[in-house]
Amino acid sequence: MKLRAIMLSLLTLASVACSARAEDATDYPSKKIKMLLPFGAGGGGDVLGRLLADRMGNRLGQTIYVENRTGAAGTIGAQQAATSPPDGYTITIGGMTTHVLAPAVYPNLPYDPIKDFTTIGRIGTSSILLIATKDFAANDLRGLTELSKGEPIQYGSWGVGSTGHFCGEILSQKAGVRLQHVPFSSAAKLANDLMGGHILVGLVDMATGTPLVKDGKLKALAVCGGRSPSLPDVASYKEQGVDFERSLSWVMYAPAGVPASVAQKISAALKAALAEPDITEKLLALGISADFIAGDQQRDINARDIEAWKKVASDAKIEVK
Repeated sequence: MKLRAIMLSLLTLASVACSARAEDATDYPSKKIKMLLPFGAGGGGDVLGRLLADRMGNRLGQTIYVENRTGAAGTIGAQQAATSPPDGYTITIGGMTTHVLAPAVYPNLPYDPIKDFTTIGRIGTSSILLIATKDFAANDLRGLTELSKGEPIQYGSWGVGSTGHFCGEILSQKAGVRLQHVPFSSAAKLANDLMGGHILVGLVDMATGTPLVKDGKLKALAVCGGRSPSLPDVASYKEQGVDFERSLSWVMYAPAGVPASVAQKISAALKAALAEPDITEKLLALGISADFIAGDQQRDINARDIEAWKKVASDAKIEVK
């Protein structure tokens, strides 16, 4: 009898939990939503997140507040997002580093970028920007190659295994530029050190670097990826003789297990926000071309990209030990 009572109690609790979950999905959102960003405050990814938090919050009728969690090229923040309750009250934005490159370079990555997330939808695409101090002696990849013949040139990225690190190693492997990698904790900190002259060359996301180049605070040498409409005069790696060009995506995620109806509401809010008349211009100012793709389709794209970038990592001998 005691066992039966326990079983009935458990069934009752399960029923209540299911009912509460269904009610939450119907009434969502009924409280503030956290946008957990694996980017440093003040960087391009942070600016992007805060812009979308404001617009999507208006669409959903609730405040979306931002919390930054940096470290290990963004994988610490991504892990925290993956292990958050799957109720729709934690969302995150991932770049190539956190959800495509990490599996290729971290042998013990503490999360699965496919299985541990609900893909909400793609925000847009961008390239990675190779930038230098204003008075750096080179203006393009040819000049950088010539300078590196004397001694290796230090370049910064936002961490070992980051997209910037990949783009630097690809340049070293394919163009013969002698480079020495210096990891930073965030693209924003790298940009600050570049402006201060503490390091001369760096690879940052377009969202961080584009405003600084347009304001004349730093200069662009190349873009790793396709030529960017945000900086149309800056030639790509491929246009400068380096055989490499791949699209890079910004994507919104929630933890795996979020109710489908909740995920659909978040996705609809993202899609509507990206369709607002001024958003395209604001994203282009950050070096991002708005290009919404639904979550299921983007998840499949991610899965294919992970396998493709694993080969790139293997060829470039990039691994976090």
